Amino acid sequence: MKMEDIARLANVSKAAVSLAFSGKPGIGSETRERILEVAREVGYKPKNRASSAPARNDKSLLFLAFTNSGIILEDYYQQPFFKELIHYIGERCRQKGYTLIFSTVDVEYFEKGIQELVDDQRSDGVIVLGTNLNREQIAEIGLKLPNVVVLDTCYEVLPIQFIQINNVLGAYRAGSYLCDNGHTSIGYIASTVRIHNFEERERGFLMALNERGIDIPEASRLSVAPTILGSQEPLKNQLNAYLGSGSQLPTAWFCECDYIAISAMKTMAELGIRVPQDCSIIGFDNISESMIVTPELTTVHVEKETMAMLAVDLLTETLEGGEHPKTKYMVDTRFVERNSSTFLKAETEQQESILS
Repeated sequence: MKMEDIARLANVSKAAVSLAFSGKPGIGSETRERILEVAREVGYKPKNRASSAPARNDKSLLFLAFTNSGIILEDYYQQPFFKELIHYIGERCRQKGYTLIFSTVDVEYFEKGIQELVDDQRSDGVIVLGTNLNREQIAEIGLKLPNVVVLDTCYEVLPIQFIQINNVLGAYRAGSYLCDNGHTSIGYIASTVRIHNFEERERGFLMALNERGIDIPEASRLSVAPTILGSQEPLKNQLNAYLGSGSQLPTAWFCECDYIAISAMKTMAELGIRVPQDCSIIGFDNISESMIVTPELTTVHVEKETMAMLAVDLLTETLEGGEHPKTKYMVDTRFVERNSSTFLKAETEQQESILS
């Protein structure tokens, strides 16, 4: 029995079989399980068991993601933010002499997935993508899996190592920028899926506005799916309802992530709303697509490379140097001004521009 035979029996490509045995991203969890089940049924074992898990004399780290239908999709490794983060983690692992392997657990089968990882013992340490996990879930991971670092969230009351984004700072700077550039009518486009990062971004943005005596009316708070880069019908409906009420659109919008910001720009373009002439838009994350869209997106840059290096270094230092006090890192963000935002001209300036 060869790998080609497994591919034929599972009705997939040989490459998919290779990914299933290696634990690397590139195929869905259902496809991976079908391939492994076929292999078990026919008694096939890869010649190099390292294709399923590195040999124990090899040093390896496991990147662990929990997928759902909200923010971490089954093909999360193709989502721009996580794709960049994984790239930097892989690079740092190679620099430190570690192999990086991958595992995905459907959040609906959380406990079963964790137990399978405990039984498998496939790595020396685990980098957990904690973006969509709650406190109880992370606590259970910390109890059952030794040598864990959690990325992209933080719970201060847990004795676990975290690397998180300074979301409050980034959103605060975005809010300050809009206010300092003359905007007083400001809208907020939130994610329909609520996670720790988005809650912190909302807190930072509103802090900046409140300090300047600016409120966001409830009518200027919209919400959309956070994982769609194209135009969204629900957002179009919300904007049409807003315009239909006779209200004037805000002169600026803050979006909780770049996905939402790019989607908003495309949706507004279909409605004849020009960015930034009619309204400014700011995103968050600085994914690569933010520089491809027209106009280029003003956003908040997340130091993904720094976060990746910290996670790998923190974990490998624990593995090689022994137990030390748990640490939590907060990595600052920086504001990136591009063409989707502009200074709001005073009313007299706008009238003079029109007359000229």
